[in-house]
Amino acid sequence: MSTSILYHGFGIRGYRYVRSFFEDGAIVFRIEQKRTTLRCPECESADVILKGSRYRRFRTVPIGLKPVFIDMWIPRVKCKVCGVIRQVKLRFADCRKSFTKHFEQYCLALCRHMTILDVARHLKISWDVVKDIQKRHLQRRFSRPKLKGLKYIAIDEITIGKGHKYLTVVLDLKTGAVVFVGEGKGANALLPFWKRLKRSKAKIKAVAIDMSPAYLSSVTEHLPEATIVFDHFHIIKLYNDRLSDFRRKLYHQATTLMEKEILKGTRWLLLKNPEHLNEKYNEHIRLKEALELNQPLATAYYMKEDLRRLWSQPDKETALNFLNDWIARAKASGIPMLVRFANTLAAYRSGILAYYDYPISTGPLEGINNKIKTMKRQAYGFRDKEFFKLKIMAIHQARYALVG
Repeated sequence: MSTSILYHGFGIRGYRYVRSFFEDGAIVFRIEQKRTTLRCPECESADVILKGSRYRRFRTVPIGLKPVFIDMWIPRVKCKVCGVIRQVKLRFADCRKSFTKHFEQYCLALCRHMTILDVARHLKISWDVVKDIQKRHLQRRFSRPKLKGLKYIAIDEITIGKGHKYLTVVLDLKTGAVVFVGEGKGANALLPFWKRLKRSKAKIKAVAIDMSPAYLSSVTEHLPEATIVFDHFHIIKLYNDRLSDFRRKLYHQATTLMEKEILKGTRWLLLKNPEHLNEKYNEHIRLKEALELNQPLATAYYMKEDLRRLWSQPDKETALNFLNDWIARAKASGIPMLVRFANTLAAYRSGILAYYDYPISTGPLEGINNKIKTMKRQAYGFRDKEFFKLKIMAIHQARYALVG
């Protein structure tokens, strides 16, 4: 076999082919290093004396369904310049691993289209070997992403398991890449990110967050010049939660069986957007009956639909007038739920209207969250949390099938 086949087929260059043979259903190629290419592993000097060798076998890219191995006696040399006796460095493999660099690249290529278990079965190697190869690759590429170019970011927490287990995720809204994954939620989870961000000297212009006091105080403290934009999705979600509680309270206060029957099962109808109501199941009629039955519920529902229009105004000044009018009408209604929510919007008015200066939201982060849940479900969970975090950092480059 020529040395060009060794190079083009297995990424081995600068070595001499000796022989090939079959052993236990595998193909084995024996190679040796040319004496003229020996170098000191410390100072790269060619002035060395051969001091024995050590036998090693490395797994490389298979041929068809046949495993392929590379056999070699790795020379040990003594350097006349620095006096060190060491095993020479290999160009095609890491001496600490049992496989070649070409095999590692082949394994990573398969991981983009197959699960770790499928790759392990195809290559007839341990699941842990494939996982370690992928983990090292992710560490090299994503463990410390560059933060200098950050301008617009979104911050939110995701649930990763039962028992209130959370991760805090920071997303670069310009590239769609996850730039930080922190343990837990709240201000403390972001401390490592603030330290790295300060060293990077990035100029953050705007940050999209929900109305969490912990995130608000943390961003205000570490990014005093950045504009905070409260995500409109979370504002509507908060209103829906209040509306759902309000309907439940009205149901328990109902005095007649007819009122209870009409209010029963209308929770999701109240939370749905009108254009999403299903005529096939008469959802329009059921919702109309519930609203006609209870005036406070109808008021709260139509105020929700009106609030959605806040983010579709032509400019910030018009939006400010609209928000002030909505707050005034909510307080005038006398409904405690609406009054409390109006006070909340008034307190966060500047962050809500900042959307018209920087039209960003945590919406892309919600999409990442859905991908993470799918990835976690397909993997049946992750025992190695560090590996899980690295997979999240790389999730923007994965296909939606989420095997890579």
